Amino acid sequence: MTPASGDNGSMDTIDPLEQALHAARALVLADLVEREVAEAEVVSLVEEAVAHRRWWVEQWPEGIGYVAGLVAQDVQDALLERHGRWPLCPVCGSGDPHALDVEPELGPDPHWVCGKAGVVVAPVGRLT
Repeated sequence: MTPASGDNGSMDTIDPLEQALHAARALVLADLVEREVAEAEVVSLVEEAVAHRRWWVEQWPEGIGYVAGLVAQDVQDALLERHGRWPLCPVCGSGDPHALDVEPELGPDPHWVCGKAGVVVAPVGRLT
């Protein structure tokens, strides 16, 4: 099948905002799948977070690089309210179970971090 006239089949025309939102969605979903909590209700929480952050980035375009970490934090907060702490820390073997934190709280290249042990566990999207 030939591309329609004027359609060169490239991805050059994709809006950077949409790229950032799709990437954030994919990263957070990957972590949810890895930790086996990607149920329909939880995926809906991801969609709500992405919709909220779409508005946020439309208001502050310079924040586009922060979307993945913010979506991860939004989903984490929503899960805490509905299901409990997520993702649980795999580093600390003793004491009360606790969730990992997203750092930086507002910045590019977000990672899951154990605040108790002070160690980086994984980039957002790469929990194991």
